[in-house]
Amino acid sequence: MTWGIVAGLLAGALWGLVFVAPRMTPGLSSLDLASGRFIAYGLMSGLMLLALPGRRRRPTPAQMGAALGLSVLGFTGYYWLLVLAIRDAGTEVPTLIIGTIPLWVMLLGKPLGLRWSALLPGLALTAAGLALMMGASRTGAAGTAVTDLPDFLRGVAWAVAAMACWTAFALLNAAWLHRHPDVAATDWAHWLGVATGGGALLLWLALGTPAPELVAHPDFAQSLAVCVATGLGSAWLATILWNIASQRLSASLCGQLIVSETVFALFYSFAWDGRWPSGAQLTACVLFTLGILFSIKAHR
Repeated sequence: MTWGIVAGLLAGALWGLVFVAPRMTPGLSSLDLASGRFIAYGLMSGLMLLALPGRRRRPTPAQMGAALGLSVLGFTGYYWLLVLAIRDAGTEVPTLIIGTIPLWVMLLGKPLGLRWSALLPGLALTAAGLALMMGASRTGAAGTAVTDLPDFLRGVAWAVAAMACWTAFALLNAAWLHRHPDVAATDWAHWLGVATGGGALLLWLALGTPAPELVAHPDFAQSLAVCVATGLGSAWLATILWNIASQRLSASLCGQLIVSETVFALFYSFAWDGRWPSGAQLTACVLFTLGILFSIKAHR
């Protein structure tokens, strides 16, 4: 259980990077950024499967079909929606909407033997932290982030859609891993990566910016570096870590650990802006941390 918790927290730290990635790639479309990240993930997964072919298990057609479906929910579709949300509504509000995923996963993925009274303290602390952070972000962003209300509302809608996609992915992915304990977490991450990379490549070929235009872009080298870094770190390695957590822990505890993604995303955002969080935001992060600790205690 301890290693599952550590793996889940590390996955959240890596996922938090994707919230600042769109701000590090000015001029790159949301589709190009999402496609580049997941093509890098797919290439890494394919290379790992080829590196030790004799020791890697091959998926059945049914398993590959499951990987394809989950790759859309948890990777290509989710991240495209998230990038659109950040483009229209800024970083902080989409981060907070995505931050409600732990609440939904905890509510929908509670083990049958776990009483609501044991789960309630962690759930309440997380909800209080989200409410406090939302209020602080609305106050701090009043003069900057929400300059165009229709764009902002559209960004909120994209964020809600992304939240729904990843909530479904978290629950379905955990259920699949529990039904297939014979499949290693790393193998499943690589199968997901190949499916995700293939889908991202097709998406980019159909709707993305032509390669000559991308190469001619003045920030092409920086954009490529961001795609590779988030593809290897926030997709490939984070997926392996998350699968380890999903195999060792219940869906509701995994859901609580996703709060770490919100904490790290806000930390990265503040670091990128070169400013300190407010007292309310720091208090919210403390509530998030306490929520995680109470949830771990409940599941023990």
